[in-house]
Amino acid sequence: MNARAARIALPALVPIALIAIWWFASAGSTSFYFPPLETILRRFRELWLFALVPEHVVPSLQAILAGLGISVVLGIALGVVIGLSDYVATAVGPVLQFLRYLPAVALLPLAIQLIGIGQDMRITIIVLGALWPILLNTIDGVRGTPPAFVDVARSNRVRTVDWIFRIVLPNAGPQIFAGIRASLAVSVILMFASELLGASRGIGYFILQAQRQFSIPEMWSGMLLLGIIGYALNLILMVIEHHVLAWHRKSRT
Repeated sequence: MNARAARIALPALVPIALIAIWWFASAGSTSFYFPPLETILRRFRELWLFALVPEHVVPSLQAILAGLGISVVLGIALGVVIGLSDYVATAVGPVLQFLRYLPAVALLPLAIQLIGIGQDMRITIIVLGALWPILLNTIDGVRGTPPAFVDVARSNRVRTVDWIFRIVLPNAGPQIFAGIRASLAVSVILMFASELLGASRGIGYFILQAQRQFSIPEMWSGMLLLGIIGYALNLILMVIEHHVLAWHRKSRT
């Protein structure tokens, strides 16, 4: 097996092995809480291909993508402003450190009171949690611009817009994408949490209702779907990062 084939095959081996172990270990199970994998997959096919997709999957994906998109725009914009100014960074530093440790889940009751139950509340909660990894990584990336670049830009009187978009942001790109990857995981978690308390549709709402009705195979199928969606979104983000940061990999070879 050559190196390229190994890179493609190895990541698939462990999941396949775990599924096989789960399949054979649960076959013939009479446990109420741990039904056979065959039963779970049959309910998964009946529910999610594609009967309940418009009712539960689409609202959840919309909340994740809208919340993450707003977090990316706000995080990068604020991160550039704060990272470029020592005075601003010093002034807002204590506030940022206080807010970053305030769990967005703790704001759920207040958000429900102020915004009500619905998509706007879920997006707001996602933004309140997903903003921080992008913002803090952008600040670090901007402040990590090599001094030689700063000197060259100043000596050539580079315009501020060109300085930000051609030098600062590309240099901070790897850290910004690291923050976006962390924010994606936070977005999925907060989408699920917000749907447990304040939604009448969505994957989290479906899982909660299945648990309350003791529909255990349906509950397991919802959890499987949640993991698949998170994995797929991360894969898409990795592809985007691979293309956007192609210059960065070439510069290191």
